[in-house]
Amino acid sequence: MSAEILVNVAPGETRVAQVEAGVLQEIHLQRDSRGGVAGNIYLGRVQRVLPGMQAAFVEIGLDRTAFLHAADIVRQRGEEDDIRPDIQHLLSAGESVLVQVAKEPLGSKGARLTTDLSIPSRYLVLMPHGDQAAVSTRIEDETERERLRAAVASLKSELGLRGGFIVRTVAEGADADALAADMRFLDRLWRSIREQVMHAAPGSLVHGDLPLVTRMLRDMVLSGIERVRIDDDRACREMADFARRFVPELAGRIEHYRGDGPIFDLFGVEDEIERALQPSVPLKSGGSIVIEQTEAMTTIDVNTAGYVGTRNLGETILKTNLEAAQTIARQLRLRNLGGIIIVDFIDMSETSHREQVLRALERALERDPAKSMISQISPLGLVEMTRKRTRESLEHVLCEPCPACSGRGSVKSVETVCHEIFREILRSARQFDTDGMLVLANPDVVAMLLDEQAGALGDLAESVARRVRLQAESLYLQEQFDVVPT
Repeated sequence: MSAEILVNVAPGETRVAQVEAGVLQEIHLQRDSRGGVAGNIYLGRVQRVLPGMQAAFVEIGLDRTAFLHAADIVRQRGEEDDIRPDIQHLLSAGESVLVQVAKEPLGSKGARLTTDLSIPSRYLVLMPHGDQAAVSTRIEDETERERLRAAVASLKSELGLRGGFIVRTVAEGADADALAADMRFLDRLWRSIREQVMHAAPGSLVHGDLPLVTRMLRDMVLSGIERVRIDDDRACREMADFARRFVPELAGRIEHYRGDGPIFDLFGVEDEIERALQPSVPLKSGGSIVIEQTEAMTTIDVNTAGYVGTRNLGETILKTNLEAAQTIARQLRLRNLGGIIIVDFIDMSETSHREQVLRALERALERDPAKSMISQISPLGLVEMTRKRTRESLEHVLCEPCPACSGRGSVKSVETVCHEIFREILRSARQFDTDGMLVLANPDVVAMLLDEQAGALGDLAESVARRVRLQAESLYLQEQFDVVPT
């Protein structure tokens, strides 16, 4: 399936959209005020050991202490797999420990840590504490799997390297020279990390993952990617340089977008993001699904709504459920919903219909990079499933609890509104030939524009060559604003 990557770089925020066959499938965001920490390696300090939970709280310099479970502490060679030492024998308060963030902080929970480090490159992942050569399960051809496994094992011995290696999906078809270059790079990087650890203070970062735009190029599966379009000249040059060095197959597909409208107006990406924040998703047939995200789980309800079908009731229900299965898979990926998910399909009396819907959901989820597990349809007609969650959902990133309803709903955060104002200023600058602009917004939004976002606003005003004035309107809700050419 043909795919395209759109990259939007704005003051303080970078967004990456993956579009397949003209339809938005994934959205990734990175903000300067809250950079992602998944994959970062820290020299942590054990703050507290909890024997009752077989876990420890570790200080790594973030807002909240991170969580390290005994099961995520790497096993020493020679230890029996079925014997897990007590957490009190593994860690003690005040001790320094080298850890990696396995999961981003989610909601009120701190980051999830592991001591089983993994360091990715283009084709391989180095596991410094391992010793095996493994191949991604997404490479299905058994002959190719054996070739890659043998090549990595042979190169590891030839180069005199230690540690384990996982062959990534994008390595399918890669030759020995490319694999060897990756292995040498990872070995040098691991040596550098170990040296930094020797001089690092407890609670400090010793190795950070790549920025979003270059990380996306490194991790991208090449098949079907027709082009990568980016709307910032400097970032485009950086991406092109990175691609020439590490992903030469993509170097010729990176383009600087110079269109008149914002890049996310292509394929209706901006509108799709807005719709992804709404609970109800209409189906083409006239039915709908309703997605409710809670702390414990996500529930999805399927209903026929205005669809009455053309044949009998059973066929109407089957068609609605089959369409819903495709939509659910896409929405889980787009909204980045993870953890426990309960799907309430419309009740089906025929066993063959239930099997068709379940198979349709499984096939639709095969294109999702995040691993998922699906159970059979329960006697109550519910499908229980899990989807791996390593970062916050789209709603949690873009929104915050609504102060007007005591947390029962959500509104876009002040920071999100600031970034929307920046984009509206850019849009207005293209449309209107004026000397200045007046921004009318909620007082909290204006306060952030004058404080935390003052630098970004100044850079933006300079880049569009316009004078930007701010005016607080106490009657405006947090999401309301107007940008008026003056």
